[in-house]
Amino acid sequence: MVKKQKETRNIGVNVNPPKESCDDKHCPFHGNLPVRGRTFTGVVVQSKTPKMATVEWERRVMVPKYERYKKKRTKLVVHNPMCINAKLGDIVKIIESRPISKMKKFVIIENLGKEELIADILEAREHVESKKKDKKEENKEAPKAKE
Repeated sequence: MVKKQKETRNIGVNVNPPKESCDDKHCPFHGNLPVRGRTFTGVVVQSKTPKMATVEWERRVMVPKYERYKKKRTKLVVHNPMCINAKLGDIVKIIESRPISKMKKFVIIENLGKEELIADILEAREHVESKKKDKKEENKEAPKAKE
């Protein structure tokens, strides 16, 4: 039995369609999910569950009071079609769609490659978060010692 390659439909965005096919009804190329709206490019920071990934990217926001910019991170839960199947550390392009579930309102439409330093980035973030947690614990213990 030869599995017939499903025809990819044109989603109206200038991206390379995936080479593999899938039976996912929420796939913009092989299913019937309409895409529209905003597009973003980010890095997959979590991809533990099938058909789901967390994409993150940094942006700069102007702080008018200080006339400076600050960095902010945006994290979104997105649908990861089986034909694209983005893994941890992949740079992906996502686009807005109708709500697929409570959290998923975006879908991955293209895998642009691999982020080389993803392990170092995630390790550094965990290190910073653990330091913050330790400081909070020290601050809670300090007032008790004075009494």
